[in-house]
Amino acid sequence: MSRGICPRVNSFDSVRILALVIFAVNAIEADKHTCYEVRAAFQQRYIGPLHLVPEKPYKDADLQICKHQGPSCCTKKMEECYQAAVKRETLQKIESYTYELENMLSSQLDTFQDMFQYLLSFSQGHLSSLLEGTYSSLSRQALPHVNQLFSSLSLYLRGANISVEMTIHKFFNNIFPLVYARLINPGIEGSVTAGSTMGDCLRMIRQDVKPFGNHPVTMAQELAEVLETGRQLSLGLDKGLEVINATEHADLSRDCVKGLAKMVYCSHCRGLTLIKPCVGYCLNVMRGCLASMAELDQPWRTYISSLKKLTLAMAGHHSLELAMLGVRGHVNEALLYAQSHGPLITATVDKVCGLSTREPPGMWSMRPEVTTSSTTLTSPSPSASSSSSSSHILPVERVARFAHLKSSFPLKPSKSNNPNLRTLSREFLGQLQRYKSFFNTLPELLCDGEQTMDDSTCWGGDGVVESYNARIVRNGLHAQRQNPEVKVRSMDPTIAEFKKRLEHFNQETQEKFPNLNEIEVWEEPGSGEEQGSTADCDDEDGCQSSGDDDEQNYDINGQTSDGGQPGGDNTQEPHPKPPAVKVVGGSPPTSWQQPRCLALLFAGLCLKWLLI
Repeated sequence: MSRGICPRVNSFDSVRILALVIFAVNAIEADKHTCYEVRAAFQQRYIGPLHLVPEKPYKDADLQICKHQGPSCCTKKMEECYQAAVKRETLQKIESYTYELENMLSSQLDTFQDMFQYLLSFSQGHLSSLLEGTYSSLSRQALPHVNQLFSSLSLYLRGANISVEMTIHKFFNNIFPLVYARLINPGIEGSVTAGSTMGDCLRMIRQDVKPFGNHPVTMAQELAEVLETGRQLSLGLDKGLEVINATEHADLSRDCVKGLAKMVYCSHCRGLTLIKPCVGYCLNVMRGCLASMAELDQPWRTYISSLKKLTLAMAGHHSLELAMLGVRGHVNEALLYAQSHGPLITATVDKVCGLSTREPPGMWSMRPEVTTSSTTLTSPSPSASSSSSSSHILPVERVARFAHLKSSFPLKPSKSNNPNLRTLSREFLGQLQRYKSFFNTLPELLCDGEQTMDDSTCWGGDGVVESYNARIVRNGLHAQRQNPEVKVRSMDPTIAEFKKRLEHFNQETQEKFPNLNEIEVWEEPGSGEEQGSTADCDDEDGCQSSGDDDEQNYDINGQTSDGGQPGGDNTQEPHPKPPAVKVVGGSPPTSWQQPRCLALLFAGLCLKWLLI
C-alpha cells in the first residue's frame, strides 16, 4: 500500500520543486534589472522624493549629465536633485574645513582683545593709585579724565577711528587746569572751575605753554606706535574672518555643479552606488570648482606673514606691556615737571590768560620751595620758604621714590592669572603657520579620505576604469583652461572683492609699518631665548629683577609683598632720604678738615719750640 502511494507523492513534490526553482530564477533575473539599490541610496542621502526613482532601468533620452547608451536608473528630475544635493554636500565639506580656521581666528581675536583690555585696566588702576596716593588734591577731579583716556584707547584697539596722539593731548589739556589750581597755585580753585573762562583758557594754551615739558609728546609717541600695531593686528584678524566667511558662502558655478554631479552620482544611474571617483578625476573637478578660491593663495600667504610680523612687533620684548606700564611714569614725571616750573608757568599764564589768574596777596608765602638737580626756585619770602621746605618732598626724592616700579614690575601675571601677551602670541604663531597654504591645499583636502580611491577600479566619469589617464591640472584660473572636466569662465565676483580687500590690507600694513621685514622671529624655548625673562620664568624660579636688598617686589595688582601700596602711597611710610651726591673736585668734608688742621698747628708749634 505504501509502495502505491509513494510514487504519486514523489511526482507531486518534483513538480512543486521545479516550479519553485523556475520562480526563483525568474525573481533573480528580474531583480537584476531593478533600481532597488539606487532607490535605497536616493532615500538614505535625502536627495529627493523617492517616487522620482524608476522601478526598473530604462533608456531616457532627456538626460543631460549622466548620459548613457544603455538603460539607466536616472531621469532628468533625478539629475536636478543630484545637482542640488551635491552642491549642498560640497559647500558643507568646505565649511567643515574652514570651520577650524575660522574658529582659530575668532578665538585669537577675542583672546587678544581680552588681553588688551586687561593691560588697559591694569595701567588705569596703576595711574589712579598714583593720583590718589600722591596727588590726592586733584585725584577726585582727575579720575574722570583718566577713565576717558583709557576708554578711548580701548576703542582705538578695537578699530575705532580715534587718534592716540589727540587722545593723550586731550587728557593733559583737561588736567592742566586742575594741576595749575591745586599743585602750582593751591588756593585759587574757585577761579579755575569746570566750564569757567579761566579753565577754557588753560586748556587751550596747554600745548603752547608746555607746563608738562615733553612728557606728553613722548608718551603719545610711545603709545601710538605700539597701540597701532595691536590695532592693525585686530583689524587683520577681523579681515581674515571676512574672507573665510566669503569662501563658506561662495556660489558654485553651474559647470562646477554639473561636474560634481557627474563625479559623485552618475555612477548611481548604472546601479554602481558603492564605487568611488578616481583621485586624479576628483582633483580636476575640485580645482575647477575652487579656481576662484585658489586665487586667494598668494594674498593669503602675504596676509599670514603680515599677521606674524605684527604679532612679533607687538609682543616682542614686551613692547605693549611696557608701554602700558609706562603711562604712570610719564604722568608722574609730567606732574613733577609742572611743580618744579610753577613760577615760570604762572608768569606765562598771566600774560596769556590775563591777570585774573594771579594769586591773591600773600599766596607766594604759602608755596613750598621746589628744588631740582640743576636750579633752585625759592619763594620771595625766605622765612616762609625755609619753614615749608622741610615738609615738602623734593622732586628728586619723588623720582627716586617711584623709580623702582618699572624695574620690578612683573611682565607676566601670576600663575593664577591669564598668561602674558608673549605666551599668547607664541601659541598663535604656532597655529597660524598651519594655515599658510590653506587655499592651495583645499581641493586636496576635499578629495582626501573616503571620497576617492586609487585602486585598479574607480569611477572615471564615463565608466569604471583602472586608472584616470586624463591630464591633472594645477590650481588657479590660468591653469583651468586645460581642465578636461570643468569649464572655468571667470572669477567669482564675491571672491574677487575679498581678494582686493585682502590685498589692500597687506598694502596698508606695509605702508604703515615699513620696518616689519626687519622683525626677527622668536627663538624656540631652550635655543638661547632671552635669559631671565619673566615671560618664561616664575618668581619661584629665581627670576626676580635684581636690585637693592631692601627693595620691595610688586605683584600684578600693584601690592607690595607686605600688603602696602606701591610708590609710597601709604601715608604712614617715612619719606626716603635724598640720594647721596658725590662731589668731584670739591674740598674735603669738614669732618676731615678739623683734625688735619689741628695736627699741622701742633707740628708747627713743636718745630718753633725746638728751634728756640
